[in-house]
Amino acid sequence: MSSEFVFDGHIIACATVAEEMTRLGVPEGRMKVLEFGLHLDPDELRKALQSSIDALAGDADILLGYGLCSYAVVGLKSGGHRLVLPMVQDCISLFLGSEEARMAMLEEEPGTYFLTKGWIEASDSAYTELMRLKERYGEQRARRVTRAMLANYTRLALIDTGDYQMDEYRAFARLQAELLGLGYEEIPGSNRLLAKMLSGDWDSEFRVVPPGETVAMPELRGA
Repeated sequence: MSSEFVFDGHIIACATVAEEMTRLGVPEGRMKVLEFGLHLDPDELRKALQSSIDALAGDADILLGYGLCSYAVVGLKSGGHRLVLPMVQDCISLFLGSEEARMAMLEEEPGTYFLTKGWIEASDSAYTELMRLKERYGEQRARRVTRAMLANYTRLALIDTGDYQMDEYRAFARLQAELLGLGYEEIPGSNRLLAKMLSGDWDSEFRVVPPGETVAMPELRGA
Protein backbone atom coordinates (compact mmCIF):
# COMPACT_ATOMS: atom_id res chain seq x y z
CA MET A 1 0.00 0.00 0.00
CA SER A 2 1.28 3.49 -0.78
CA SER A 3 -0.21 6.95 -0.91
CA GLU A 4 0.70 10.48 -1.84
CA PHE A 5 1.81 12.84 0.90
CA VAL A 6 2.49 16.54 0.80
CA PHE A 7 4.97 16.97 3.65
CA ASP A 8 8.40 18.07 2.39
CA GLY A 9 10.31 18.61 5.64
CA HIS A 10 12.29 16.23 7.84
CA ILE A 11 11.11 13.02 9.49
CA ILE A 12 12.68 11.35 12.54
CA ALA A 13 10.97 8.10 13.46
CA CYS A 14 11.26 4.90 15.43
CA ALA A 15 12.12 1.94 13.21
CA THR A 16 8.68 0.35 13.71
CA VAL A 17 6.86 3.57 12.79
CA ALA A 18 9.20 4.33 9.89
CA GLU A 19 8.33 0.97 8.39
CA GLU A 20 4.65 1.89 8.32
CA MET A 21 5.52 5.28 6.82
CA THR A 22 7.29 3.62 3.91
CA ARG A 23 4.04 1.80 3.17
CA LEU A 24 2.39 5.20 2.96
CA GLY A 25 4.81 6.33 0.26
CA VAL A 26 7.67 7.91 2.22
CA PRO A 27 11.05 7.04 0.66
CA GLU A 28 13.47 5.52 3.17
CA GLY A 29 16.01 8.21 2.33
CA ARG A 30 13.61 10.88 3.58
CA MET A 31 13.70 9.61 7.16
CA LYS A 32 16.17 9.51 10.01
CA VAL A 33 15.36 6.14 11.58
CA LEU A 34 16.28 5.39 15.19
CA GLU A 35 16.51 1.88 16.57
CA PHE A 36 13.61 0.46 18.52
CA GLY A 37 15.85 -0.61 21.42
CA LEU A 38 16.27 3.01 22.54
CA HIS A 39 12.80 2.71 24.12
CA LEU A 40 14.38 0.68 26.91
CA ASP A 41 15.98 3.88 28.25
CA PRO A 42 13.85 7.03 27.81
CA ASP A 43 16.80 9.29 28.68
CA GLU A 44 18.93 7.72 25.95
CA LEU A 45 16.03 7.98 23.52
CA ARG A 46 15.64 11.67 24.36
CA LYS A 47 19.37 12.25 23.79
CA ALA A 48 19.25 10.44 20.43
CA LEU A 49 16.21 12.44 19.34
CA GLN A 50 17.75 15.76 20.38
CA SER A 51 21.01 14.91 18.63
CA SER A 52 19.10 14.03 15.45
CA ILE A 53 17.16 17.30 15.64
CA ASP A 54 20.32 19.35 16.19
CA ALA A 55 21.96 17.74 13.14
CA LEU A 56 19.31 19.05 10.74
CA ALA A 57 20.07 22.27 8.88
CA GLY A 58 17.64 24.82 7.50
CA ASP A 59 14.23 25.68 8.88
CA ALA A 60 11.91 23.01 7.47
CA ASP A 61 9.44 21.37 9.85
CA ILE A 62 10.43 18.17 11.61
CA LEU A 63 7.92 15.34 12.07
CA LEU A 64 8.58 13.05 15.02
CA GLY A 65 7.27 9.53 14.46
CA TYR A 66 6.93 8.88 18.19
CA GLY A 67 4.33 9.01 20.90
CA LEU A 68 5.03 10.28 24.40
CA CYS A 69 7.16 7.14 24.86
CA SER A 70 7.71 7.26 28.64
CA TYR A 71 8.16 11.06 28.40
CA ALA A 72 11.18 10.71 26.11
CA VAL A 73 9.92 13.52 23.84
CA VAL A 74 9.34 15.96 26.71
CA GLY A 75 12.03 18.64 26.73
CA LEU A 76 12.98 18.35 23.07
CA LYS A 77 13.46 21.58 21.17
CA SER A 78 14.85 23.01 17.96
CA GLY A 79 16.35 26.44 17.42
CA GLY A 80 15.26 26.76 13.81
CA HIS A 81 12.56 24.19 13.11
CA ARG A 82 8.99 23.56 14.14
CA LEU A 83 8.55 20.15 15.78
CA VAL A 84 5.38 18.24 14.97
CA LEU A 85 4.36 15.20 16.99
CA PRO A 86 1.19 13.18 17.48
CA MET A 87 -0.62 13.54 20.81
CA VAL A 88 -0.51 9.86 21.78
CA GLN A 89 0.94 7.82 24.63
CA ASP A 90 2.97 5.49 22.43
CA CYS A 91 3.18 3.98 18.97
CA ILE A 92 0.34 1.55 19.71
CA SER A 93 -2.03 4.49 19.17
CA LEU A 94 -0.30 5.21 15.86
CA PHE A 95 -0.89 1.62 14.73
CA LEU A 96 -4.53 1.66 15.87
CA GLY A 97 -5.28 4.99 14.20
CA SER A 98 -5.86 7.25 17.22
CA GLU A 99 -5.39 7.68 20.94
CA GLU A 100 -9.15 7.18 21.33
CA ALA A 101 -8.93 3.77 19.65
CA ARG A 102 -6.21 2.69 22.06
CA MET A 103 -8.18 3.89 25.08
CA ALA A 104 -11.33 2.13 23.84
CA MET A 105 -9.37 -1.12 23.52
CA LEU A 106 -8.05 -0.79 27.04
CA GLU A 107 -11.47 0.06 28.44
CA GLU A 108 -12.84 -3.08 26.83
CA GLU A 109 -9.93 -5.24 28.02
CA PRO A 110 -7.60 -3.41 30.46
CA GLY A 111 -5.14 -6.29 30.60
CA THR A 112 -4.15 -6.15 26.93
CA TYR A 113 -0.56 -6.78 25.88
CA PHE A 114 -0.22 -5.34 22.36
CA LEU A 115 2.11 -6.75 19.72
CA THR A 116 2.91 -5.54 16.22
CA LYS A 117 5.06 -6.83 13.39
CA GLY A 118 7.75 -4.32 14.29
CA TRP A 119 7.75 -5.21 17.97
CA ILE A 120 8.07 -8.89 17.15
CA GLU A 121 10.98 -8.26 14.79
CA ALA A 122 12.71 -6.13 17.42
CA SER A 123 12.62 -9.21 19.69
CA ASP A 124 11.97 -7.04 22.73
CA SER A 125 9.05 -9.09 23.98
CA ALA A 126 7.90 -11.06 26.99
CA TYR A 127 8.44 -14.23 24.96
CA THR A 128 12.09 -13.36 24.35
CA GLU A 129 12.53 -12.58 28.04
CA LEU A 130 10.92 -15.91 28.93
CA MET A 131 13.41 -17.73 26.72
CA ARG A 132 16.31 -15.92 28.39
CA LEU A 133 15.00 -16.78 31.86
CA LYS A 134 14.35 -20.37 30.83
CA GLU A 135 17.96 -20.76 29.71
CA ARG A 136 19.21 -19.28 32.96
CA TYR A 137 16.82 -20.70 35.59
CA GLY A 138 14.91 -23.55 33.96
CA GLU A 139 11.41 -23.63 32.52
CA GLN A 140 9.28 -23.75 35.68
CA ARG A 141 10.98 -20.83 37.41
CA ALA A 142 11.10 -18.85 34.18
CA ARG A 143 7.33 -19.23 33.73
CA ARG A 144 6.67 -18.16 37.34
CA VAL A 145 8.83 -15.05 37.00
CA THR A 146 7.40 -14.06 33.62
CA ARG A 147 3.80 -14.57 34.68
CA ALA A 148 4.45 -12.50 37.80
CA MET A 149 5.78 -9.72 35.54
CA LEU A 150 2.62 -9.98 33.43
CA ALA A 151 0.21 -10.46 36.30
CA ASN A 152 -2.07 -7.65 35.13
CA TYR A 153 -2.30 -8.93 31.56
CA THR A 154 -5.04 -11.27 30.37
CA ARG A 155 -4.95 -10.91 26.59
CA LEU A 156 -2.31 -10.69 23.89
CA ALA A 157 -3.55 -8.66 20.91
CA LEU A 158 -1.70 -8.73 17.60
CA ILE A 159 -2.33 -5.56 15.57
CA ASP A 160 -2.72 -6.04 11.81
CA THR A 161 -2.51 -2.76 9.87
CA GLY A 162 -3.25 -4.64 6.65
CA ASP A 163 0.08 -3.87 5.05
CA TYR A 164 1.86 -7.19 5.56
CA GLN A 165 1.52 -10.94 5.25
CA MET A 166 0.88 -11.82 8.87
CA ASP A 167 1.22 -15.63 8.95
CA GLU A 168 4.76 -15.64 10.40
CA TYR A 169 3.93 -13.02 13.04
CA ARG A 170 0.59 -14.65 13.84
CA ALA A 171 2.33 -17.94 14.62
CA PHE A 172 4.83 -16.20 16.90
CA ALA A 173 2.12 -14.24 18.71
CA ARG A 174 -0.04 -17.34 19.24
CA LEU A 175 2.94 -19.21 20.69
CA GLN A 176 3.76 -16.30 22.97
CA ALA A 177 0.18 -16.13 24.25
CA GLU A 178 0.15 -19.86 24.90
CA LEU A 179 3.46 -19.86 26.76
CA LEU A 180 2.46 -16.86 28.88
CA GLY A 181 -1.02 -18.12 29.64
CA LEU A 182 -2.76 -15.22 27.89
CA GLY A 183 -5.79 -15.16 25.64
CA TYR A 184 -5.03 -14.44 21.98
CA GLU A 185 -6.81 -12.04 19.67
CA GLU A 186 -6.09 -10.34 16.37
CA ILE A 187 -7.29 -6.77 16.03
CA PRO A 188 -7.40 -4.54 12.96
CA GLY A 189 -5.04 -1.58 12.92
CA SER A 190 -5.12 1.67 11.00
CA ASN A 191 -2.61 4.06 9.46
CA ARG A 192 -5.12 6.91 9.61
CA LEU A 193 -3.15 9.04 12.08
CA LEU A 194 0.18 8.49 10.31
CA ALA A 195 -1.36 9.40 6.96
CA LYS A 196 -2.88 12.50 8.53
CA MET A 197 0.48 13.53 9.94
CA LEU A 198 2.18 13.11 6.56
CA SER A 199 -0.55 15.11 4.82
CA GLY A 200 0.10 18.16 6.99
CA ASP A 201 -3.37 18.07 8.55
CA TRP A 202 -2.13 18.97 12.03
CA ASP A 203 -5.23 19.61 14.10
CA SER A 204 -5.83 18.91 17.81
CA GLU A 205 -4.47 15.37 17.43
CA PHE A 206 -0.99 16.88 17.04
CA ARG A 207 1.27 19.29 18.83
CA VAL A 208 3.19 21.85 16.78
CA VAL A 209 6.09 23.32 18.77
CA PRO A 210 7.55 26.60 17.41
CA PRO A 211 11.33 27.08 17.04
CA GLY A 212 13.04 27.80 20.34
CA GLU A 213 10.26 26.28 22.47
CA THR A 214 10.46 22.93 24.23
CA VAL A 215 8.03 20.04 24.04
CA ALA A 216 5.98 20.29 27.24
CA MET A 217 4.17 17.51 29.01
CA PRO A 218 1.06 16.85 26.89
CA GLU A 219 -2.40 16.49 28.33
CA LEU A 220 -3.76 13.32 26.76
CA ARG A 221 -7.35 12.21 26.94
CA GLY A 222 -7.65 9.38 29.42
CA ALA A 223 -4.04 9.75 30.62
